[in-house]
Amino acid sequence: MSAPIGVGVIGAGVISDTYLENLSSFPDVSVVIVGDLVEERAKSQAQKHGVPSWGSVADVLGHPDVQVVVNLTIPAAHIEVSSAAIAAGKHVWSEKPLGLDRAGVAKLLADAADRGLRVGSAPDTILGPGFQTAKRAIQEGLIGEPMFATTTFQTIGPDLWHPSPEFLFAEGAGPLLDMGPYYISALVSLFGPVDRVAALGRKKAEERFIHAGPNAGKAFPVEVPTSLQLLTSFAAGQQASSLLSFDSALERHGVFEVHGSEGSLIVPDPNQFEGRSAYLTARTSLADGDWGEQEWTELEQKGTVVGRGLGLLDMVRAISENRPHIATGELGYHVLDVMLSAQESVVSGEFVAIGSSIAAPVPSVPVDFDPFARTL
Repeated sequence: MSAPIGVGVIGAGVISDTYLENLSSFPDVSVVIVGDLVEERAKSQAQKHGVPSWGSVADVLGHPDVQVVVNLTIPAAHIEVSSAAIAAGKHVWSEKPLGLDRAGVAKLLADAADRGLRVGSAPDTILGPGFQTAKRAIQEGLIGEPMFATTTFQTIGPDLWHPSPEFLFAEGAGPLLDMGPYYISALVSLFGPVDRVAALGRKKAEERFIHAGPNAGKAFPVEVPTSLQLLTSFAAGQQASSLLSFDSALERHGVFEVHGSEGSLIVPDPNQFEGRSAYLTARTSLADGDWGEQEWTELEQKGTVVGRGLGLLDMVRAISENRPHIATGELGYHVLDVMLSAQESVVSGEFVAIGSSIAAPVPSVPVDFDPFARTL
């Protein structure tokens, strides 16, 4: 591959703005075309971000300068679009989740491997300097041996602000598949593969109402649990408990704590690329009832803050350097497997063994990784 790497974006929805803005700032890549089912929308986004061409999905897949396809379509279309890109001889970066069924994702990854092509999967927040600062601290033994983690995402729900929230409460979404990828990807990046999961889930109501925009007051069905609690067991011995809810009057986003044999660490919100990391060490003595405030030590965040698109940049550099990239399709598949297994556990009431794994520890980002350098 020679720089700049030609990128074609499929899907010109809201999230395409941040992708197009960031990718256009990386010297190692060049966005050459935007495609969408609604070509006028593709044209609008292309002109807004200075992309020279626009058109249909087929136009992106057939463009001779496109080496990597960025799949920003709805989750139900992820496998179809990514598979078409692989068939066209393109590498793929897909928004999360990588797909909605195990068999489809497994075939996608096998087809890519047969053709010598890469698949990358969001979220790439795990490449951000916030999370990487915390990960380095754990790897360096700052809190001793990691034992367990707790994570929390709870909100009253996107139906209060989103003008078209129906898809977020449909099969393939809900708090588990919409927000779960951030938390589970981060946990797997820290601890390695999950070997089993158990979950409880419930709905606040069978239907909800749109509160914002032109369709305010319209009712829509709720197809999935809107509050879930997960217990995950990792092959290396760690455990984690996670709450994901669209039903909470108390707003708490991005709570992520890792507790080790020698101390505890606050990890930044895994839905963000930066944030606070702080730790405290275990007390050596404690009087009964002395539960006073503990003293946290802040960690200096190291690395360049960008945003979405960082995982794709790492992938194209990894291709050139013949090394594994970080946010792989294999990782995306494992995270999907954990989430689908959690759904199955809600129904069965039992732990579900995870059939997939990852072949090696998730790599870390070098401190000197510079998105704005020309390296290829």
